[in-house]
Amino acid sequence: MSHLTDKYRAASRARNQLPDVPGQMMEDVLGQAQLQRRTLLRGSFGATFAAAFGGSALLSACGGGSDDVAAAPAPAPGPAPAPAVSYDVTFKGIPAMVGDQVFIPEGYTMDVLFAAGDPVVAGAAAYTGTLLDSAGYEKVSGGNHDGMHFYPLAGVDPNKGGLLAINHEAPDVQILFPAGFTYNAGTATAEQKKIALSAVGVSVIEVELASGKWAVKANSPYNKRYSGNTVYNVGGPAAGVVGPTVVGTLNNCASGRTPWGTYLTCEETTDNYLDPTQPANGYGWVVEIDPQGSFAATKRTALGRFDHENTDYMVDADNSLAIYMGDDSTPGCVYKFVPSGKYNPADRAANQNLLDAGTLYAAKFNADGTGQWIELTQGKNGLVVGAQDPGNFTQSAVPPAPVTVDFATQADVLLNTKSAARVAGATLMDRPEWVSVGPDRKIYFTFTNNGGRQVTDAANPRVTNSHGHIIRWTEDGDTAKATSFKWEMFLLAGDPRLTAANLKGNINGDTFSSPDGLGVDPKGRLWVQTDASTSATTTNTFGNNAMYYVDQATKESTRFLVGPNGCEITGLTYTPDLTTFFINIQHPTGTWPSNVQGNALPPRSATIVVRRTDGKPVGA
Repeated sequence: MSHLTDKYRAASRARNQLPDVPGQMMEDVLGQAQLQRRTLLRGSFGATFAAAFGGSALLSACGGGSDDVAAAPAPAPGPAPAPAVSYDVTFKGIPAMVGDQVFIPEGYTMDVLFAAGDPVVAGAAAYTGTLLDSAGYEKVSGGNHDGMHFYPLAGVDPNKGGLLAINHEAPDVQILFPAGFTYNAGTATAEQKKIALSAVGVSVIEVELASGKWAVKANSPYNKRYSGNTVYNVGGPAAGVVGPTVVGTLNNCASGRTPWGTYLTCEETTDNYLDPTQPANGYGWVVEIDPQGSFAATKRTALGRFDHENTDYMVDADNSLAIYMGDDSTPGCVYKFVPSGKYNPADRAANQNLLDAGTLYAAKFNADGTGQWIELTQGKNGLVVGAQDPGNFTQSAVPPAPVTVDFATQADVLLNTKSAARVAGATLMDRPEWVSVGPDRKIYFTFTNNGGRQVTDAANPRVTNSHGHIIRWTEDGDTAKATSFKWEMFLLAGDPRLTAANLKGNINGDTFSSPDGLGVDPKGRLWVQTDASTSATTTNTFGNNAMYYVDQATKESTRFLVGPNGCEITGLTYTPDLTTFFINIQHPTGTWPSNVQGNALPPRSATIVVRRTDGKPVGA
């Protein structure tokens, strides 16, 4: 979740006269942290870095360098077997740093692929410094790039081309409106609303590797925008209440995919704060989009309504399916959806409405390392008329007064999923963000922080949890249909040099704060991205937000990439051979990426490409 989302949510809460939740705002987390300014043991930042570490210790990625694969050696006489490709992690980690650029290990290159305002739809005019109208912005990249996924295309080498579906969480306002303009939904004109709403949603772009560089394939028939102005179908049990269609999707934070090749974009808001005239119950859903354009974009209400972050799935041998999700709130719950039907790998069209019927569960993490999936079905587990919602009781020493909620239908449960989970007894977690299911079927989940937590439990063991943690679990019976699981605390983020006990954490290796983005790649390697504060009190200890490899066995953390000033690192996808990583840089505040592109445009969110200079798999 971008800190910009905090600000938009605050304005929305004020308009709707909703109570503040302690720890919800990033400023709350910072106020609790009381971090001390320190010098890193490895050396200082900024201009002194080269002297401290030597000019060849790592490369500062400035858009240069070659992505050409190293030439193959002359063949030996006679046939010889090709050497096995190794995916063992061998890159030399880089230190914590600040600076207006992307830092990567020695032997790697970085290129900017796709920035806010770049053309998407065929014939679109790019933002080049001159403001566009709403129709123009509908055809270019939105802002605040977040979750994404790479999709192969029939007839195209998937290591040299395919589709990228990319979320846009919030507008990059600096390229939409005149300097000094502050967007106010209450006073915005119809045109200003259309412009703001054009900058959220999803971009689908075809990308290709040509002459050693990845680029967007201009005028591809697959290139398409889904925005806050697009009309979406509504499916599932709550469709009768929400209506058959909804105008707009927004706050598209992270995302997921399905085994039949569709894209799940997650709405991390339960109202339309950019256009409050739209009914609130149209937002807070998972939206299924087909990058190939065969299926209509549809909001899947059976998966519940809350501040969705991302999704991942598990498929059993009998094609039973589970979709895992988290509510990015402080606090929020962890969820699982099991469709009533089974995935059909032989008929893609048969899966079109698979996510419209099934059972929604919320997780309860017990102190003994066991857990239960509590069914959120009307009439079960207290979900009845007159239910008593205990509220966010973890956020204060004195619990709030319970609120009566009527769950008369399953639509009531889905429209009020947060309340239903609390009533049913699910564990309130410290801002659930990304979930990833590994090839070994172990499940990892990031809990980014909760600066307002006052009541702890085994799965959230720290008061004023400013730095967050990661939990790992396995489903009992190793099945997607499990109703119980075994969990462990994988790591507590923080740094041992900090004074307070709740800030130290237990990270082995390179320390970090606020784990957010998370992905286990097809070779079972765990990657973690951070969304910590960008104030000096945090960057003096952890550097700018970064991406890390974390060994699942030793739990050793190694810093792989550091982003430019002011940014969050988010979004991760890759080609099947793992020689290309696509990563998103969200809301930088300096001059990046213009300073590597040779233009004078404002700072913009962007998708970058990271590769090895020798063409081997990234990380190896």
